[in-house]
Amino acid sequence: MTTGTAPAPPKPPRVVALLAAAHGGPALAVAAVAGLLALRNDLGPLDTAVITAAVLAGQFTIGWGNDLRDLPRDRAVCRAGKPLVAGALPVGAVVRALAVASLACIVLSALAGWRSGLVNVVFGAGAGHAYNLGLKSTRWSWMPYASAFGTLPSVVTLAGPAPAWAPLWMTGAGAALGVAAHLLNTLPDLADDERTDVRGLPHRIGERPSRTLAAVLLAVASLLAVLGPAGSPPAWASAVLAPMAFLVVLTAVAHGRAPFRAAVAVALLDAVLLVAAG
Repeated sequence: MTTGTAPAPPKPPRVVALLAAAHGGPALAVAAVAGLLALRNDLGPLDTAVITAAVLAGQFTIGWGNDLRDLPRDRAVCRAGKPLVAGALPVGAVVRALAVASLACIVLSALAGWRSGLVNVVFGAGAGHAYNLGLKSTRWSWMPYASAFGTLPSVVTLAGPAPAWAPLWMTGAGAALGVAAHLLNTLPDLADDERTDVRGLPHRIGERPSRTLAAVLLAVASLLAVLGPAGSPPAWASAVLAPMAFLVVLTAVAHGRAPFRAAVAVALLDAVLLVAAG
């Protein structure tokens, strides 16, 4: 009978690990919302692709920047699910990916027009990096999310043939979704964050108030998506509120990452609703 340590699990492919370190799921969801909003604003296929890619590149920089910045904290609390902590990625690979994505974000944003590009780089990606670099540990941790999600519709409308800021109701819906996503994404890590001196808004108000506030914000965002566009909402729009209501309730009762995923689903449903409403 032989003894010894169990063999280490195989490392995931480099591209899979990079995508995980970039928080690929949420990043792709945000880019999908941008693409759907571009379709709603009747932008051409090329412009839609450029805007979607610019937003995605910016989101990737935020994710990689976050994992690099938080590496000492993640190691301190043994977050083995993080590729850098688990050793699935060398730090240098993430640094190089961050540099490439940053350049791509700037170039693609410029191709979308200087107004749209400036908003995406400063109020979108820039806000995310402000969160990573310190705001996440303050009572203002919600502001980067409100900025990035609230200005996302304007990244699209400012790239159109008649550049203009998105309507206030659309900006408000985006900001509400962003703050809700922040609250729900933080909940599973409250204890670990406290151990590493991260005290953002969710840590200061507590788990139950964070869940309640997030549910209210998701409901407000959905109502704005239905009632905000000019004219009477189509009859079928009311039916869409049913699954949204279920997802909102899920954020209040589920645990783990389920509430955050429900918030992402609400954002995608809101975007689909806007496109379908025309």
